Amino acid sequence: MTSEDFFERINRQYNNNLPFVIYRKPNDSNVNGLLQSNDNLFFANNFTEKGFVFSPFDELEKTVLIPSKVSESLCVSNVTSSAVETSHYENNVEDEVQKHQHIELVNKGIEAIKNEAFKKVVLSRQETVNLSRTNPISIFKNLLYKYKSAFVYCWYHPKVGLWLGATPETLIKIEGNRFSIMALAGTQDYKGTLDVVWKNKEKQEQQFVTDFIINNLKPSVESYKVSDLETVKAGNLVHLKTIISAQLKPNINLQEVISVLHPTPAVCGLPKESAKEFILKHEEYNREFYTGFLGELNFEKTVAPRSGRRNIENRAYAVTKKSTQLYVNLRCMQIKDKQAIIYVGGGITESSNAESEWQETVSKSLVIKNVL
Repeated sequence: MTSEDFFERINRQYNNNLPFVIYRKPNDSNVNGLLQSNDNLFFANNFTEKGFVFSPFDELEKTVLIPSKVSESLCVSNVTSSAVETSHYENNVEDEVQKHQHIELVNKGIEAIKNEAFKKVVLSRQETVNLSRTNPISIFKNLLYKYKSAFVYCWYHPKVGLWLGATPETLIKIEGNRFSIMALAGTQDYKGTLDVVWKNKEKQEQQFVTDFIINNLKPSVESYKVSDLETVKAGNLVHLKTIISAQLKPNINLQEVISVLHPTPAVCGLPKESAKEFILKHEEYNREFYTGFLGELNFEKTVAPRSGRRNIENRAYAVTKKSTQLYVNLRCMQIKDKQAIIYVGGGITESSNAESEWQETVSKSLVIKNVL
């Protein structure tokens, strides 16, 4: 299948108001698609299903599923996407009302932390941009071109909405009983180098996420390992990252693991329940799928044995395992009524500065604005 055939098929699906998702994994050359044959709304009930999941921030809400069993699967390699003209937004003309509201919200969060309501909270806002045209395929191609190290996607369901994004953060990858989780937190503008000096606030923010993951997973794993802390680039930003890898105990299911992890302190706060309660009360808008998660659920992956057998024998000994790869829905937008609704936020600790937190959301919004 050629790139032209692939996107023509996606356009037909979209014009027929039928659900689909197209996506490219980080640093991969393949673009995958899952095209549902009807417009029914399916949900993942216990995460034993197979398909592509799209889950909201609030874990009490249902996770939408595009099931493999009623969908056509497509894949195209080496999608070529030339640089596309983009609209450049001037940040010197800021929405003073929105700025004031966000700074006030951040200060409320800092005050609550000082009053020991929680240790950290992630606070966010919406930003709306008017669009002259709303072809999601063009925006998706722009995302592919600009953000090669991100999980790039376009997700559509006529009964839910149209979402696109380029997220730098993995929630969890599971293959058999082995899994890995990314702890990503702390943000600075990228200034041409990864040799970055991090403040204690940013280091503490990242450590909160790492500690939360380890402490909550200990009952479910036989062993775990934490990678060294590193600085990684994501679009026009840099973050602090560690990878936690582990071996699940027998009889631990995926739903149990997700329920203790989501939402993590990287998108909610710590402790989780008190931070989430503050978010739902004070943000004054519905995050919907922003800071939720999305990705492949229980896909089949063939793994070759590690021994040095000849290739002809390898085929006989290859093992098929269930593989799940889920990503946190960051750097994303919803397209609605010729508008792009952009979602941005940041982690707040006791040492946060409200003006700096506002500027961080402005920087994050450029990830999406630069492709519109």
